[in-house]
Amino acid sequence: MLALIIGMLLCVGLALAVVAVVAVPARREGRDLLSPQGEEIVAAVKEKTEATLESTIEKTGDVISATKDKVAETVQRDPAEDAGQQRKAS
Repeated sequence: MLALIIGMLLCVGLALAVVAVVAVPARREGRDLLSPQGEEIVAAVKEKTEATLESTIEKTGDVISATKDKVAETVQRDPAEDAGQQRKAS
């Protein structure tokens, strides 16, 4: 297990070194990190992600509010009422 962790840390360190050697000097020279096509892809992914998030919130909003209401009812229930239900079940 320790060897796996050390190996992962070594890989992360190597990746950071590559970024430092390649990306940082290029950025200092004023070059963009992504090509124009890459920028378009990133923008498209960002738009799709935002649309999906809005859609998900819209579709699950009713479920979330119903769940909150149900949990609130359960939490606010009288303990004596619960004891009565347990006696009936026995």
